[in-house]
Amino acid sequence: MEKYIIKPIGRIHTPYRERGDAPRQAKFSGGAEGTIEIYDEYIKGMEGLEECKYIVILFYFDRLHGYSLTATPPGSLTERGVFASRSPHRPNRIGMTVAEVLKIEKNTIRVKNVDMLDNTPVIDIKPYIKDLDISQ
Repeated sequence: MEKYIIKPIGRIHTPYRERGDAPRQAKFSGGAEGTIEIYDEYIKGMEGLEECKYIVILFYFDRLHGYSLTATPPGSLTERGVFASRSPHRPNRIGMTVAEVLKIEKNTIRVKNVDMLDNTPVIDIKPYIKDLDISQ
C-alpha cells in the first residue's frame, strides 16, 4: 500500500475545545471566528491571499481514531458510503471547510465560520472560487 507524508502548514485556533463543542458544518457555526497560524517556513505561500474573500481550509482530524466506510447523515434515515457524506470518520481523516477571510497579518489569517477544534493541524489552504464553471 502506498503511503504519503503530509506536513501541517500551521494550526487553527478556534473556540471549540471538545468534539461535542464544534458544529457539524461551518454553516452551523453562527459566525464563529478562528485564527490560522501559518508556520514560518510557509509564510511566502500566503502572498496574494489578501485578494481572497473566502478560502478552503483543508485540515486533519487529529483527534479521531478509526473510520467507517458508511455513514448516516444527520436528518437522514438512509446509510450511505462515507465518500457521499460529510462524516469526519474517513480513512484519511482529512476535513474541508470554506471560511470567510476577515484579516491577514504577518503569519496569521483571521477567518469566520469555523467548525474545527482548537489547535487542529491545517494541511493546506486554497482560494475559494465561487462561480467556477467546470461544465466547459
